[in-house]
Amino acid sequence: MWNGESKLSAVSVDQEALNRLVMNYLLIEGYKHAAEKFSEESGIEPELDLDLIVDRMATRVAIQNGDVQLAIEKANDLNPLILDENPRLYFHLQQQKLIELIRASKIEEALQFAQDELAPRGEENPEFLAELEQVMALLIFEDIHNCPVSDLLDPSQRQKTASELNAAILSSQCQEKDPKLPNILKLLKW
Repeated sequence: MWNGESKLSAVSVDQEALNRLVMNYLLIEGYKHAAEKFSEESGIEPELDLDLIVDRMATRVAIQNGDVQLAIEKANDLNPLILDENPRLYFHLQQQKLIELIRASKIEEALQFAQDELAPRGEENPEFLAELEQVMALLIFEDIHNCPVSDLLDPSQRQKTASELNAAILSSQCQEKDPKLPNILKLLKW
């Protein structure tokens, strides 16, 4: 059996290195106020402009609130090329918009949106078509919250889309897109 405490106590970690890992996590995950406070307490300066976090997190909040169009607009404000350079991301944002229409029971609008915006992308990319078919399956069931693809309506689906957009924004700003801390913790557990 793995005894994490004994293994962890055997590892010597430099406090500044640990503080940098924590700061890295706070910045990438978008915890601006926590990063500011942590900077004051630890003396570790953030590696990026903290004001950029506010704009980036506004896209995440918009998606988590189901306002995908606002997230797209904010992402374009940050970098007008971000969605042009990431067709998969753009498809996933449009797919999330379709999910939100279905969630709101706007079935006619959802069908029109799928036909106009998503079907052409599905024809171009078979992988997109399979994902679109999953979302369209929500329309088959009377009780969409109790069907085989109901996980698309879970908050975790919004989070997944928001994280994908967050990573793309970070990449476009020449920043790391994944925090180091979770990976190091996984290595320690292993």
